[in-house]
Amino acid sequence: MIHLKQPLTLSAQSGNVGSTPLFATAAATSSCQKIRRGARRRAAARRTIRCASTEQAVGVSTVTTERALTVTATVTAQAPIGVVYVSRGIDDLQDLLGKTLLLELVSSELDPKTGMERERVKGFAHMTVTDGVYEAKMSVPASFGPVGAVVVENEHHKEMFIKDIKLVTGGDESSAVAFDVASWVHSKFDNPEPRVFFTVKSYLPSQTPPGIEALRRKELETLRGDGTGERKFHERVYDYDTYNDLGDPDKNIEHLRPVLGGKEHPYPRRCRTGRPKTLCSPETEKRSSPVYVPRDEQFSDVKGRTFSATTLRTGLHAILPALSPLINNSRCFSHFPAIDALYSDGIALPVDVAGTSIDAIGGVIPRVVRMIEDTTEHVLRFEVPQMVERDRFSWFRDEEFARQTLAGLNPICIRLLTEFPIMSKLDPAVYGPAESALSKELLEKMMNGTNAMTVEEALEAKRLFILDYHDVFLPYVHKVRELPDTTLYGSRTIFLLTDEGTLMPLAIELTRPQSPTKPQWKRAFTHGPDATESWLWKIAKAHVLTHDTGYHQLVSHWLRTHASVEPYIIAANRQLSRMHPVYRLLHPHFRYTMEINALARESLINADGIIEEAFWPGKYSIELSSVAYAATWRFDTEALPEDLVTRGLAVRGDDGELELTIKDYPYANDGLLIWNSIKQWVSDYVKFYYKSDEDVTGDKEVQAWWEEVRTKGHADKKDEPWWPVCDSRDNLVQILTIIMWVTSGHHAAVNFGQYHYGGYFPNRPTVVRKNIPVEENKEDEMRKFMARPEEVLLQSLPSQMQAIKVMATLDILSSHSPDEEYMGEYAEPAWLAEPMVKAAFEKFSGRLKEVEGTIDERNNNTDNKNRCGAGIVPYELLKPFSGPGVTGRGIPNSISI
Repeated sequence: MIHLKQPLTLSAQSGNVGSTPLFATAAATSSCQKIRRGARRRAAARRTIRCASTEQAVGVSTVTTERALTVTATVTAQAPIGVVYVSRGIDDLQDLLGKTLLLELVSSELDPKTGMERERVKGFAHMTVTDGVYEAKMSVPASFGPVGAVVVENEHHKEMFIKDIKLVTGGDESSAVAFDVASWVHSKFDNPEPRVFFTVKSYLPSQTPPGIEALRRKELETLRGDGTGERKFHERVYDYDTYNDLGDPDKNIEHLRPVLGGKEHPYPRRCRTGRPKTLCSPETEKRSSPVYVPRDEQFSDVKGRTFSATTLRTGLHAILPALSPLINNSRCFSHFPAIDALYSDGIALPVDVAGTSIDAIGGVIPRVVRMIEDTTEHVLRFEVPQMVERDRFSWFRDEEFARQTLAGLNPICIRLLTEFPIMSKLDPAVYGPAESALSKELLEKMMNGTNAMTVEEALEAKRLFILDYHDVFLPYVHKVRELPDTTLYGSRTIFLLTDEGTLMPLAIELTRPQSPTKPQWKRAFTHGPDATESWLWKIAKAHVLTHDTGYHQLVSHWLRTHASVEPYIIAANRQLSRMHPVYRLLHPHFRYTMEINALARESLINADGIIEEAFWPGKYSIELSSVAYAATWRFDTEALPEDLVTRGLAVRGDDGELELTIKDYPYANDGLLIWNSIKQWVSDYVKFYYKSDEDVTGDKEVQAWWEEVRTKGHADKKDEPWWPVCDSRDNLVQILTIIMWVTSGHHAAVNFGQYHYGGYFPNRPTVVRKNIPVEENKEDEMRKFMARPEEVLLQSLPSQMQAIKVMATLDILSSHSPDEEYMGEYAEPAWLAEPMVKAAFEKFSGRLKEVEGTIDERNNNTDNKNRCGAGIVPYELLKPFSGPGVTGRGIPNSISI
């Protein structure tokens, strides 16, 4: 069953429009119908609109001798919950006087006598006996024509959330016209300019009814702003800025971070806030909380209670310092059972933590802070991650290490090895010799244990794959090693595709570049036949895992979804009218992303934030994502099929169909089902509104939007030749499909498994704190390693404080909000207004339900050894639907966490 965004009544009726002037604004459907919806976003409670019939008309501005029709306007609204303010009494008096909202009806038609906009019909909406429902009765001339927009002025001193507006002519419910509002309306005392809301019918710019053309242009001008001044909480201005607010050097000069965005550090742009610059650095913006995002981009009350800056800042920052004395400031876990205790015994907590009651903190991170049964005491205890629950030793095995490159948290980095010998592209004069330590002899020795073939034969058969973090990290090795308690190498890992369709790791290369005082060091590690080689292999794997974990969080996740999508959102709001069909298609995929990104800049990716404190790059974390953006990011290869082809994981046949290089590649297999479903939905949608390629090129708004994405939102890449040209329906379909895939399937695949795979931190360590013992071959280090290799591994892994901080953070970030909107589940009112679009969405929703069943079948097929087997976690990250909480499945429309 498709859920709808709000109670909505749509109608269409043949006959004389002059006698019922409002019908035409309800988009055509075959009959009057009332549609119920599930949960309406940004609203705590939802009610079906009711119309009172006994109220008197007020404030009518139009006086005419022609026949007038009585129109009842019903507004369903919600004021900020629990807000008390100085002017509340005045607002209550306004309510009693029946002057809460001033409504103006705008005709779609121009006045035939003047060629100008018809005189608007005005009326005050007043409270009714139903909480949150306001009503106005207005006398409308019969010749007024279809209502194309409603202008709203909020007479209160505080903003008001308006869910919807319904117009009914002459008490006839079959004449109902719906306006999907779902927006905060500012007080006229904050901004005297009223808000305008358009009908649910979508129009290309060239099709806009003449009576509302000027309003369409003016609304976009308002949203663009003038690029000056500091933004205020109630505003809706969308503009661009660089990432220049990650640290505050006025408070601590060590918090100065480079500006991301520009020639030196290319980066996508964020939303401009207009805050003043710091004294120490004229390029750095002062930090403040909360961070401005346009009002309608902010969290709903439900989402805000589930995840907010309070969750990260107040909850974690209060509880973590209090843990220091409880864990005796230990720098590492003494043995693996001590790690296991975090999931069984936990750590007892004091009653109050940093002035905050433990009950309050438990309300913020309830899965982590628990009350001990039959007591009033609390304990910090983590849920057992799914992979450990199924097989507590799986993380230690080579086959699971390899399997997770295809079906784990970061399945988008493994590539087909196509060239041998492997050579670095970095300058050997700076970093040392370019040749890899992964020699032909070594690889053939490891292959001959299972598949007797040469390297050349394996390359020809497409059997060798590589996880390559060599060139991207090598320039930062010496910088990171100057930071306390962390280290870094460049790394390469080679895998062999076995006859069973699984991967087997063959060898790992770790490299330290040359420096003024030391030569380059590199060594290849294999799972050798003796204990020493075996333990060195395990430690080398830990280094690779921490490289993969850092790259996943900073690039696969943050850069390629959160940061890269924000420019699409800003450009869409600046250049696409709310009544544009492309805006209405994309809008669900942009929900909450700007707010979550602002919170990330506030508490996650900022100087000394959670990422810098717990991940190996430290203060270089986000700078490294800029390096990856400059070197690897391309819009065209954000398309899943193109990404797979580029990495050599798929080949496109003459018929255009993809053949996967690894047949059982869960991320690719399931992802292509989602990609194809999205593309079909987008194709049906685009071809309904655009009848020819000329309609696309002639759409000034969509052309301006795409131009701005390239030249402003991703300005540092604007001259790249790979940008698609928006000159045909097919190209527009591809552009929109890429954006919708990134916000939905891609993000779900790299986000909602974070606790399942990273909640047991030895499986996904965020830092390795010590060099591998054989790098320097120091006598004392080698003696300790030979005597107690397990202890050396534990001392290399994250400290207790780092581990707890990351585990608590991943628990929060892996969770679905109770008001999550999953792709294919909720229909926008504008889609329902057009029968063909509604039918196309129903097909899309049905396809996604079929995908659920297909994924279940694949997970139960024992031939699929990368997703089905003893102790293996089924691959469910691309199952479309989910309940709330940490589930390891579900594809929300948007990057909502």
